[in-house]
Amino acid sequence: MRTALPVSLALISAFCSIFATASASAAQSIQFAKVVESPFACDTLALEPVARKRHFDVLGPEIVKKRLAVEELPDGYEFTLPNDKVTYDHVAEWVNGERACCPFFDISLRATAEHGPLKLRVTGRPGTKAFMQSDGAAWLKPILASR
Repeated sequence: MRTALPVSLALISAFCSIFATASASAAQSIQFAKVVESPFACDTLALEPVARKRHFDVLGPEIVKKRLAVEELPDGYEFTLPNDKVTYDHVAEWVNGERACCPFFDISLRATAEHGPLKLRVTGRPGTKAFMQSDGAAWLKPILASR
């Protein structure tokens, strides 16, 4: 028993030393990792030609036409859309393409409770909202009440 205690303490001490070194190394890596921010520009070449055409000529205009409401947020916009399978599938496909060409966006698609509307939220770092106002004006136009 007497020899087991010093050996156990030595093993615990060695483990703690290794863990502390690994933790310090990981923390240092995180501390020195630089986040490279993409420019506020749509990289249309991030999509293959067929996908690009569908994204910009089919999906985007379709979603704009289906908007039920547009809510201005401090860092972007939230769009209310009908809750049907085709709309959900097309918005999800659009989000996938948008992530490729505009990686500076934070995008979320939410299906609200009790079969309520879909909510598409597009936000991001400072400057994102201004980019949306200049590059995505059709998305922000008021919704006509005659629907």
